[in-house]
Amino acid sequence: MSDFRQPRAPAWRKLDPVTDETSRYEAVRSRDGRFDGVFFFAVETTGIYCRPSCPAVTPRRRNVRFFPTAAAAQSAGFRACRRCRPDAVPGSPEWNVRADVVGRAMRLIADGVVDREGVAGLAARLGYSPRQVQRQLTAELGAGPVALARAQRAHTARVLLQTTGLPITEIAFAAGFASVRQFNDTIRAVYAATPSELRAAAPRSPGRTTRRATPGAGVPLRLAHRGPYRAGPVFDLLEREAVPGVEEVSGERGARTYRRTLRLPCGTGIAAVEEPRGADRNRRAPSGSRPGGWLEARIHLTDPRDLTTAVQRLRRLFDLDADPYAVDERLGADPDLAPLVAARPGVRSPGAADPEELAVRALVGREEAARLVQRYGKALDAPCGGLTHLFPESAVLAGAEPDGPLGALTAALADGALRLDPGADRDAAVAALRALPGMDGPTIAEIRMRALGDPDVPPPGRDVPDRWRPWRSYAFRHLRAAAEPAATESAAADRTAIEHATTDPATTAPEH
Repeated sequence: MSDFRQPRAPAWRKLDPVTDETSRYEAVRSRDGRFDGVFFFAVETTGIYCRPSCPAVTPRRRNVRFFPTAAAAQSAGFRACRRCRPDAVPGSPEWNVRADVVGRAMRLIADGVVDREGVAGLAARLGYSPRQVQRQLTAELGAGPVALARAQRAHTARVLLQTTGLPITEIAFAAGFASVRQFNDTIRAVYAATPSELRAAAPRSPGRTTRRATPGAGVPLRLAHRGPYRAGPVFDLLEREAVPGVEEVSGERGARTYRRTLRLPCGTGIAAVEEPRGADRNRRAPSGSRPGGWLEARIHLTDPRDLTTAVQRLRRLFDLDADPYAVDERLGADPDLAPLVAARPGVRSPGAADPEELAVRALVGREEAARLVQRYGKALDAPCGGLTHLFPESAVLAGAEPDGPLGALTAALADGALRLDPGADRDAAVAALRALPGMDGPTIAEIRMRALGDPDVPPPGRDVPDRWRPWRSYAFRHLRAAAEPAATESAAADRTAIEHATTDPATTAPEH
């Protein structure tokens, strides 16, 4: 419990150049999108809070207040700006870096744990009392777990209102609200509009009508990210690893679509994410980097209550909350890595949509994983193209094939001896993995880097300098890409993609 009584300054804060209110205000004045999601600012004369890159006229310094989270700004009585939509920014990369209780709590809240299990459930997963969790989150973030979850519910409700034809009453409960009255009050407080008014104000692209999801069409989304995003290597990895029945990648390089099945708390889902294209869609575009923007996605759910969880799992899979500026600045200062970073801006370290699935796959490999899916995976009620099954649950695998390393791993996952959920203690998880048979160093490193989302896992079997911290997982991706010249795009092609990418905030599908 020492981290509650004497919290240590996390490494992230030492790297964050926005260290005081003067520099924060300078970031607002310059509309610096690098800090979207890192902090928020509110204007006392208007009662509105914004992201740092808001295009509106910069307010006077004396009228500005700063907040670490959108929930803190909302709790202080400010409503979201309709122009910059601060609720749709990428998540703070701080929560990926931090391994303490606050970082773990934020990852669990993002996954919807408070909506499903309440504050007591969140605290139990963290191993602390609800009062301790409340006190620590409020002290650091200006909002407790209920307020943080409320802000997330409001954003989910806005997405459903503006992209689906679901009745407003159904949206209230799908977004996690306990009552319609609570839903209405929250929407008015956060957006200064009724749910009906918010639905009518759905953003439209010029000359186009708003896309409304139907039950068969799924929910269209734009998954926001900050800074350049080097999508090609991410889609390359997903294509190489795709397990038939659970995943598929279609289309040509530079215009691919990744699709997969999802097991979710209330039901199942199918998600599709598109590889970003260059400006000229008539020629084969490179899998380029974009200077801040989004990935187009569509999610089909059997239960709309799973939307928040599904989105967060896709964000972790595609590493959308990373800060490529901080990563590239730190690694680019190293003489050995500088040429690799310059050639590949915005490299990401992909995570996992299902941590337990990733652990099994890291242990047994793709071909054996495909066999497990066909033999033990639950068949979808309505197969969709090549997607036919969910990956088998750990408990099912532990009962069906209890022997050997696979049986040991799945038994540990099934009985809770090994936890890989978003709030898991990373060091404790690694200790549990090391105690299992058949777990070598590279396999454990892969699980820690991807299933646990640790951005600071060193390349296995290699001594690396401490100056790469806390981004050694990204250094590993650079080194792996350099060893695979066939998968390398030209620097000129990357520059073309960067020059032509756009970040128009007026979208036909809400950013998430």
